[in-house]
Amino acid sequence: MLYFAYGSNLHHFQMKRRCKDSIFLKKINLRDFRLTFRSKYRAADIEIKKNSIVPGALFEISKTDEKKLDVYEDYPLLYKKHYFYYYGKKVMTYTMVKKSPFKFPTERYLNVVKRGYKDCKLDKKYLINALKP
Repeated sequence: MLYFAYGSNLHHFQMKRRCKDSIFLKKINLRDFRLTFRSKYRAADIEIKKNSIVPGALFEISKTDEKKLDVYEDYPLLYKKHYFYYYGKKVMTYTMVKKSPFKFPTERYLNVVKRGYKDCKLDKKYLINALKP
């Protein structure tokens, strides 16, 4: 199945450790969404916003990988699944269940996301913008 990563799962080494069957396919943009950080975990989330973009990575993952991600993402309590179509193919990603106010991410978490942006060659300006409440 196809999975869209936009937070800490962009980090190739971490993603491979978590999901051993995962294959990074390419970077893509999710349209009409914006990146933010929230919850007591100060983790990445996406929310609907017209004319906005969330850069991320498209991965091919196995059923086993999906189960591991479900556990990591605390599905269905913290995150729920969101599906969209990319060139006619169904893609799964996670969005937070409770849209709590913005919370600046921890330095450790932010560094993992920054490393992921580097791994996937994503435009950092979107990440910088997301750090402004």
